[in-house]
Amino acid sequence: MIDRLALAFLLTAGAAALPAGAVLAQPRQDPDWPCVQRKVETLSPGQFWTGPDIAAAGDWGSDNKAAVLAQKIASRRTDLSQVDPLLDEFAGQFGTDKDAKDQALTRVYAGVFEVINGERGKVMNGIARYAQGQRRMAERIRDEADKISQTKDAPGQSDATELPKDQSAAETQFAWDRRIFQERSQSLTYVCEVPQLLEQRLGDLARKIQAKL
Repeated sequence: MIDRLALAFLLTAGAAALPAGAVLAQPRQDPDWPCVQRKVETLSPGQFWTGPDIAAAGDWGSDNKAAVLAQKIASRRTDLSQVDPLLDEFAGQFGTDKDAKDQALTRVYAGVFEVINGERGKVMNGIARYAQGQRRMAERIRDEADKISQTKDAPGQSDATELPKDQSAAETQFAWDRRIFQERSQSLTYVCEVPQLLEQRLGDLARKIQAKL
């Protein structure tokens, strides 16, 4: 019966596209952050770095070699197993000049941080837009469920042997929208992991770079 389906949906859709368990996992302070994972608004370079002063190392973007390497190892297309050889090759060009090497590697880290932090910011903004879309869809589906229930409760409908075309089309649309909503909610569960994966990669890269100092 569509009224039972509608009731079940209304009970679950109130979470506005939250992944399973999110409502119980944490209080929802930001309606546009639907993830179980705690929202960390901003990152700072010092969270992952204990090496030389980043500001004193100079602008990483003006060091072409450091910038190229930073962008390459920051990319998730570069496996972490490839990072150490790339860092060794980069550091090797400085020979015994430890200060120059350390400053250059610090610029590499600065570039890595900026690239990954920028990507993370875009992902988080995308998650917020996704959540807003899910919330709008949840509201539309609730309206559809209400209209279907009202139609079914209308006088004479309980004895009808065949659904009117308009009602049949409405129920088909309701089922379709609900399916899309549920599939998008499942996808959101995986998307929510991306910021943490980027933070983890940033930490891994910071440790690898510091090991070369």
